[in-house]
Order: sequence, then structure tokens, then C-alpha cells
Amino acid sequence: MEKGPTGSTLTHLEGGMSGLRYETDQLVGLDPHDQRPLLARYDLGAAARTLTPESLENRRSGGLWRWHEVLPVSRWESVIHLGEGATPLHAPGRLRAWLGASRLLVKRESLNPTGSFKARGMAVAVSRAAELGATHLVAPSAGNAGGALAAYAAARGVRATVVMPADAPVVNQLEVTIAGADLVLLEGLISDCGRLARAIAARLGAFDLSTLKEPYRVEGKKTMGFELAEQLNWQLPDAIVYPTGGGTGLVGMWKAFAEMEALGLVGGKRPRLYAVQAEGCAPIVRAFEAGQRFAAPWEEASTAAAGIRVPSAVGDFLILECLRGSGGGAITVSEDEMFAAQSGLAANGLGYSSLETSAAAAGLRRMVEQRLIDPDESVVLFDTGAGFKSAAPKDLSLPRPVPNDPDRWEGVIADLRD
Repeated sequence: MEKGPTGSTLTHLEGGMSGLRYETDQLVGLDPHDQRPLLARYDLGAAARTLTPESLENRRSGGLWRWHEVLPVSRWESVIHLGEGATPLHAPGRLRAWLGASRLLVKRESLNPTGSFKARGMAVAVSRAAELGATHLVAPSAGNAGGALAAYAAARGVRATVVMPADAPVVNQLEVTIAGADLVLLEGLISDCGRLARAIAARLGAFDLSTLKEPYRVEGKKTMGFELAEQLNWQLPDAIVYPTGGGTGLVGMWKAFAEMEALGLVGGKRPRLYAVQAEGCAPIVRAFEAGQRFAAPWEEASTAAAGIRVPSAVGDFLILECLRGSGGGAITVSEDEMFAAQSGLAANGLGYSSLETSAAAAGLRRMVEQRLIDPDESVVLFDTGAGFKSAAPKDLSLPRPVPNDPDRWEGVIADLRD
């Protein structure tokens, strides 16, 4: 990365509910007025002078940092870039037929440096927090966010502490520890981990990077929306299907679409946003169906998809605003549907996808069957994480080792012939 000012047009922070204005020159978490999320605001008129389709043609490297005018980091020296962003938009032929969506595209967030979309949010949040003086960062995580925090904190040279449920995927636990971060395993859910993270922040002076409890992770996530528009020649799809836990990606993309319209990059058309949750943890779906503004915490949350096992989201009202404002919706899928979709995705050419991606695919299939999404509409499915970072497939039967004896290989060959 170069040195000097990034050209960020960040002007202030705004209460997501209160609308109150706050300065940006110090570390800040939730809105002091109501303890709701803060959102970053920019001088979009100034940004529009340099952030154009033509200028972007000359920014072929830099990943998500190509959008630096509408990101909060003020100096290039503060930017941490491990290659996040600029993920491909894949047109999977066989998968289209299997899911019943003839114009399906898949946004391959699993190809980010840490194997999931969490790299985007942490790249921006860690860069900005360190720029503002943070030396110790803490966050609760179901898995992927913790791994991303550990990686970006290590790249910046600041301390990180990650609090995970004790049953988080082992690969995520290893990812955190191998990057040198402190790992705390807690018997409980992500909401319990959040309470411990807040206690650690209060006692040790660490800055809390919990989902939507600081204003900059969502800024990294919103770049998915910018990229999507650019990859579609400044058009937006009819629908977006997204696995939803804390909901930062949906909130970020909805924010990006409004910013792009103000920048003159897209028109007023918006995709319908659809949130997919597991039957065993579906607070957003329940609140959406009940017409509620906020989502009550889900009791005894349970799903093998750790990333969407979020019983209570601090940005619940923002997520629900996105879904309703776009004309979209919310749907649940069962564990069996999720695991079946994971196998179906792999068998139809997408590779080994995470359970969260698989949940979204199962939801899309159901929505096409129910005609919530027409088979010939343009639909983007978000592949949010790589399968090797998920829990093991349910009831997967692996073969026994074959003896290294050529005289005994005929049986194997015969089985394969059958």
C-alpha cells in the first residue's frame, strides 16, 4: 500500500436509531444515547468526484480498499490488507438447475484470506481501531470472526482476545491460537461470550469489536454490495439470499446501495433481501413474521451452523428494516435440509461449502418452490465461508484404510467398478 491520506470522506458517526451525530476522532462503541449501533457517514458529494467507474478501472489491485473514499481509515499506513475483497461472482451451471434458479450467481466470499466473509469486516475494523490507538482488541465469535480478528491483529501487531463457545469448530480454535491471539472457550452461546468479552474489555482496557457494537466492521462488509454492483455492470440483482446471524452483511449491503445511489453509480432499484436462519435459532424470522421492530432473544438456540447460532442481534431493528424496505423476507431451514444442501452444493459443482452457505442454499431452494423467488429472476446467493471451517457433515461415513498390499486391491477395484 502507498503512504499518506487515503482520501476517506468520513465526516461523522450517526446513531442508527437516534439519528444523533458523533465525532470520529476517538474509539467508540454503541450510541451513548440508547446503546444501539452507530453508522459511519461520508461526504458522498466529495467522494463522487474521484470514486467513478472510470477511476475504478485503474484500481485493479487493493481488494476492498479500492473503495477507500467511502471507508473510514484515514491514512494508508494504517491499512491492513491480506488480500480480502474482490471475490468472484460465479455462474454455476449445474447448480442453477439443482436449485431451480436459471440466473443464479454465487458470490464466493469463502475465497477471502481467512476463508470467510468475516475477513472484510475485521480488515476495516482492526485497521481503524489501531489507527485510533487501540492496542488490545476483544470479540466474541462463533468461529470465523475470531479467526479473522486474530489474523488481522497479528498483521497489525496488536493484542487480540477471542471468546468462543466451547463447541465452536476446532479449526476455528486452532486458527485463533496459531495467530497468537488469546483464546477463551466458554460453556455457553455467542450471547454469553459477548458478556464475557465486555467484562474483559472493561477490566483490561481492550476495545470491543463485537458485531455492530462498534461502527466499522459493517463498513468492511458493505464492500460486498459495491463489488456486486460493479461486477454486474452497475446493475443490481432481483434478489439476494444471505445466511443471517448478526446480520452485518445485510445491513452493510443495504447501506452500500444507498451510498452508491448518492454517488451516481446505481439507480433507485434495490434487490429484495432474504435472510435465512436455522429452525433452532431464528429470532429474525420470528420477528419478521410477527411484524415486530425488534427481535426477542431466542431461547435454547441450537444449530450445527455456528455462524448463524446468534440468539440475539444488537442490530435486529436494522436487519428487519433492510428486509422490509427491500420487499424481501426471512425463512428458516431444518438441520436436515442444511446438511442435504451441503452435499447438493458439492455434488453440483460448488465444492465443500460451509453450513451457513448451505443453509442459504436450502432457503433459496425452498423460496423458489414457494414462488417467493421466480426461477428466471436474477439471484445472488452468498457463499459466506469455506466448508472445512464448519462442523463435520452429519452422519458422514468415511471409508476404512486399505492395506498397502497389491494382492488385496482387487476388492477395492471391484467395488469401484460396481
